[in-house]
Amino acid sequence: MNKYVIGLDYGSDSARAIVVDASTGRQVASSVKYYPRWKEGKYCDPATNRYRQHPLDYIEVLESSVREALAACPPGTAQQVVGIAFDTTGSTPAFTDESGTPLALLPEFAENPNAMFVLWKDHTAVKEAAEINELCRHWHIDYTSYEGGIYSSEWFWAKALHILREDPQVRAKAYSIVEYCEWLPALITGVKHSRDIVRSRCACGHKAMWHESWGGLPKEKFLTTLDPLLAGFRERLFVNTETADKPVGKLSPEWAERLGLSTDVVVAGGAFDCHMGAVGANIAPHTFVRVIGTSTCDVMVASYDEIGDKLIRGICGQVDGSVIPGMIGLEAGQSAFGDIYAWFKRVLEYPLQEILSKSTLIDETTKQKLIEETSDRIIPALTAEAEKIPISESTLVATDWMNGRRTPDADQLLKGTITGLTLGSDAPRIFRALVEATAFGSKAIVDRFRSEGVRIDHVIGIGGIALKSPFVMQTLSDVLDMPIQVCNTDQACALGAAMFAATAAGLYRNVQEAQAAMNSGYAAEYRPNAKNVVEYQKIYEKYRNLGAFTEKELFV
Repeated sequence: MNKYVIGLDYGSDSARAIVVDASTGRQVASSVKYYPRWKEGKYCDPATNRYRQHPLDYIEVLESSVREALAACPPGTAQQVVGIAFDTTGSTPAFTDESGTPLALLPEFAENPNAMFVLWKDHTAVKEAAEINELCRHWHIDYTSYEGGIYSSEWFWAKALHILREDPQVRAKAYSIVEYCEWLPALITGVKHSRDIVRSRCACGHKAMWHESWGGLPKEKFLTTLDPLLAGFRERLFVNTETADKPVGKLSPEWAERLGLSTDVVVAGGAFDCHMGAVGANIAPHTFVRVIGTSTCDVMVASYDEIGDKLIRGICGQVDGSVIPGMIGLEAGQSAFGDIYAWFKRVLEYPLQEILSKSTLIDETTKQKLIEETSDRIIPALTAEAEKIPISESTLVATDWMNGRRTPDADQLLKGTITGLTLGSDAPRIFRALVEATAFGSKAIVDRFRSEGVRIDHVIGIGGIALKSPFVMQTLSDVLDMPIQVCNTDQACALGAAMFAATAAGLYRNVQEAQAAMNSGYAAEYRPNAKNVVEYQKIYEKYRNLGAFTEKELFV
């Protein structure tokens, strides 16, 4: 009898559930659901970099996506599901009450953005991150040393402190804090107290300054010196963390009924989407996995011997077991990748949305169809024309910091720049410069790993852009001067979650065994063009010079 597992991938805009044959990795069925409140733009204010998500969005798409995926499976499949696992965005924390319930699920906080999950790309805590970095530099322990030496506004403590300062109502009710990837497994296993939530090694090690060498989280004295408002949270949070291959429990009767599954289903520990995605992409030592979407997350694994006592500067952390248990997980990434292309598309859409939409020359139905058709064709049309431009004619240079810089050396206050503009600079040329900028940002990350003694042999790309944009991927291969394999599935993160589910359910002895049996293989491989490599190296130096000017002279 076949056994099946469910992998759940919670992204920025939507969640997807896949039902997978645990012996082969074959996807039997899937379902994608968009977060309804997020889709309406609720609780967000892009002008102030505030991005919040309501836990009801997560609950509703969980139930609907799993049920829809199971309904598309052959009869009897649900009875043979043995494990389930989540990956989520991160750092995406929320305050909870003593029961572990996110405050936004309480009636009095139902419409309060500060009581909701603070999405990874929320940058409202820049001031708090700067204060954490300053204190760490003068404290006897540098709590950022295993997180690249720079704490980001995208991470756990900065976000928590910002909300505590901003909202006295939340401050009065807040008992503890939970990461998104920790709360979902706790929810469906019926956890009733925050102390019983199993904490994610991945989330805590990379984003909350957790490390075994100093006894877990930063000491209470450090936190209260940072701000007395943090008093007591350390005691109410956690000491230990677990890797995602460990079961956290089984489905509660309530959630077994809601999902149409049995109470025998094992629930694995949670982790971040990109870390599980890297596992789904068959990550191994010396492989650089790029999860390419709205932003990028770059993930590597290395042996204890290779890392030794190295502290890699300017990345998002090095954490024992955060990707594959028994290895050091390394994380880096860009704060914007696909988001930069989407921004340029929105710029070009302005006449459609603000002029054509108000036209009286055509009827409303035709108008909307025209707007939608034109909007959908913008990126493909730009790509087709940009590909025709010889690199030698690519006179524009841009930086990729429209949403700040994640790595190397986090700075969320940085702004994007474009230079070299002339009256002949048309939309395809600007688009090409933006694509090149995202590739140069990737090279800066690779260069940092190598300069810190981490070996990189080749690249694996996963995500929609990796599968659907040969132009972007070939540019990336040429800039990095490395071959890039593209994962054969657009659900690598969910597949990685399924591998963890299968391991937690006892079907495999470890994650590597699950990878060997369940991987999807590769859809394509890009190899660098030697001539382009030389040309891009010259432009990369211009990118570095523009970046230095932007960072040190233009926006200070």
